Amino acid sequence: MLDWLDGELQRLREAGLFRDRKVVRQFAGGWCEWNGRRLKNFAGNDYLDLAHDPRVIEAAHLAAIEGGAGSSASQLVCGRGPEHVALEAEICDWLKGEACLLFPTGYAANLGAISGLAGKEDIIFSDSLNHASLIDGCRLSGAKVVVFPHRELDALETLMHKHAGRRQFVVSDTLFSMDGDVADVVGLQRVVKQMGGTLILDEAHALGTLGDTGGGLAEATGLDCEGVVRIGTLSKALGSLGGFVVGSQKLIDWLWNRARSQIFSTILPPSACAAARSAIQIVRSEPERRRRVNEHSRTLIEGLRRAGFEIPADENSPVVPVILHDPFLAVGVGKELAERGFLVGAIRPPSVPAGTSRLRIALSSGHSTEEVLGILKAIEEIVGRLRGSSEK
Repeated sequence: MLDWLDGELQRLREAGLFRDRKVVRQFAGGWCEWNGRRLKNFAGNDYLDLAHDPRVIEAAHLAAIEGGAGSSASQLVCGRGPEHVALEAEICDWLKGEACLLFPTGYAANLGAISGLAGKEDIIFSDSLNHASLIDGCRLSGAKVVVFPHRELDALETLMHKHAGRRQFVVSDTLFSMDGDVADVVGLQRVVKQMGGTLILDEAHALGTLGDTGGGLAEATGLDCEGVVRIGTLSKALGSLGGFVVGSQKLIDWLWNRARSQIFSTILPPSACAAARSAIQIVRSEPERRRRVNEHSRTLIEGLRRAGFEIPADENSPVVPVILHDPFLAVGVGKELAERGFLVGAIRPPSVPAGTSRLRIALSSGHSTEEVLGILKAIEEIVGRLRGSSEK
């Protein structure tokens, strides 16, 4: 019986934490349609406006005609075809890796990589603001998990010394999906090397948006990636579907045999692989898309900070959170922004820590400067009015 859910759902509603299900039609140029209204989409992760790029769609179309609608099996059985091999090669060339392994989603890549490498005799150090998929991968591994304070290298180093003698892994996002700030990956690598551990980095939100060729924070910082486990997704800046791990040949050989989330899942359809490969080629050849997102980021962050808002994001981040603290305020502002033509995510616990409810603004090269300035003005006006009325 599930009668107990009635009370639990009511508690979610009373706390302002119940999530409604949306049906949103998305279009090129950062547009979408929701509840019969045409809105500018500042909620999705199509950072480079590639999900609806005609070249990406055509690549997917041709691959579907040639290879079918699905792959029908795990890679280990018969699901790995020419499009999968071509995408692996494209990723390796782009990110300078020896080998690559594809996964059905970015979530599955994190689960498979972490649980495939770490075991119950090992210890994992995880940043306190890591994405849920990294957290779940750590849990699934069975290893002892120690959470270190967000981006605090001194605390991490102390903890690693305290637990010396066990095989150690350090797990971190590179660009954090809810705060928009970046990890000190060079510092992380220094600490991990000193302790003889392994660094696992999730580049999900940095790929396409950071680095000279969009190769993520590792590329942007000149990180020496030898021995680093790099995880990425195809579903954000690349506008497709899937995830991957890139690294040494021995790493990929091991995960091929041990990463359960790809061993026991049907692999991506050929169309998703072809779309992602086309998108990577565009990312590498059209840096102006990335520059446009970076410019929007600086404009919005500077404007919001001048207006007195708490903005944890780092410069150039495609993710700009506006910390409002109150979940009801976040939802209320989100609704009024939609009335003004902007779709924005209102993010509440458990997606973020209690007391840090926020708007999560996702920028795209499909947005214009005028639209970015428009949402900035709208947020100032709406938050100022709602906060003022609540204080009366």
